[in-house]
Amino acid sequence: MDRHPAQIEPAARHAVPTEFLNFIDGCQVPASGGATVEVIDPSTGEVFTRIQRSGAAEIDDAVRAAQRAFHGAWGKLTATERGRLLSRLAAAILEHQDELSELECRDTGKPMVQARNDIAACARYFEYYGGAADKLHGETIPYAAGTTVLAVRVPHGVTGHIIPWNYPAQIYGRSVAAALAAGNCCVVKPAEDACLTSLRVSQIALDVGFPAGAINVVCGLGSEAGAALSAHPGIAHISFTGSTATGALVAEAAARRHVPVTLELGGKSPQIVFADADMEQAIPTIVNAIIQSAGQTCTAGSRVLIERSAFDAVMARLTERFDALVVGRGQDDRDLGPVINHRQRQKIMGMVDAALADGVKLAARGRLADGAPANGCYVLPTLLAEVDPAHAIAREEIFGPVLVAIAFDDEAQAIEIANGTDYGLTAGVWTRDGARQLRMAHAIEAGQVFVNNYGAGGGIELPFGGMKHSGYGREKAFEGMRGFTTIKTIAIKHG
Repeated sequence: MDRHPAQIEPAARHAVPTEFLNFIDGCQVPASGGATVEVIDPSTGEVFTRIQRSGAAEIDDAVRAAQRAFHGAWGKLTATERGRLLSRLAAAILEHQDELSELECRDTGKPMVQARNDIAACARYFEYYGGAADKLHGETIPYAAGTTVLAVRVPHGVTGHIIPWNYPAQIYGRSVAAALAAGNCCVVKPAEDACLTSLRVSQIALDVGFPAGAINVVCGLGSEAGAALSAHPGIAHISFTGSTATGALVAEAAARRHVPVTLELGGKSPQIVFADADMEQAIPTIVNAIIQSAGQTCTAGSRVLIERSAFDAVMARLTERFDALVVGRGQDDRDLGPVINHRQRQKIMGMVDAALADGVKLAARGRLADGAPANGCYVLPTLLAEVDPAHAIAREEIFGPVLVAIAFDDEAQAIEIANGTDYGLTAGVWTRDGARQLRMAHAIEAGQVFVNNYGAGGGIELPFGGMKHSGYGREKAFEGMRGFTTIKTIAIKHG
């Protein structure tokens, strides 16, 4: 599956500034203390720029700017006018797709083709919510004679958005676009490992006519800027995507202020393959679902459950594909790029090594591309077999390109294994049996179930969110926009 290296080095086409500033109230603003954080290219392990190490002071400035915009220029726009601005930003993102894709590639290590797809998805979120902004309707409620009751949807006010490093552009789009469409103003705290597209898109928004303060981006460490955002009294709603442990801290901080939270957390998503499945469709989809973004995806199909009668045949085809996978620099557009940093690499390899020491079988491994930088954060795509469903490698989120294969005997056992983790985000079912498709889809504990296809989080039009430790609340589609509103009931006595 090796590809030819990109003919033009992306970094040579668009120069990257040596330092990125915060974006507050329409201005580029340094951290008040002057401290910065190094940004490392995961493909090389080298520093290529710096961001601001901000804290409570910058968060407070951003919240105040958002409040001014909410009560001022942004708040005075009609829903139709908001929608037009969102649509204008969608078009501008696509006009800057090359530049933004290169930033995303350098920042995250993703292959360029994936980075371009992520930027296109970011634009699609703004396009979708641009069209939806003036279609968020309330309702009238039959009540007492001589009384008219209205239930209207109103924005929360200033919303906080804590963005992870695995899909920074996409998750910025799905969170910020929905909040803006509903009428809120936003303060964004992107992960310190991947801030650059959030900053750049916010600057582009100002260029296309967004009022200053409608979108604000503050960079820094999660324990400093992120904690300050979660605890700020001016934040009326928080959207968080990230780890289960950090999500609990965000929810706790919000609960002290009685502020609603949307949490999209971890996953250990199963792909359930029955013997009657269309293997020509299933096999490549299953492989792609674990190598996309180097497996650093909450919805990664990290467990493949295979009916025992087909286990050897399916494993032979998966082994052949894994053996052919090549990992390399994001700029070279291999099958997958590096993981985000060396800390993440060590965590993944530690989990794999512990499983192998426990007797788990190594079925296949991809290879490192020739010429890949020695200090890059590379993890070879790995296929493990003969795994006990109770083993930690089959239950805990790895967040890397590691696929665990487990055999099952019948539907009941497949359901038991699929539901046998703390997570419930996404699942895939592969079978031609229509009745079985419905039985499995209803029995699996997950926010999204795909039958004979698999989408990492699904399309922009599909409600997305988890069950159990995978979080609560829904993003994407109209449900995502509704989540950024609250209902106000107005009862008018008119006789």
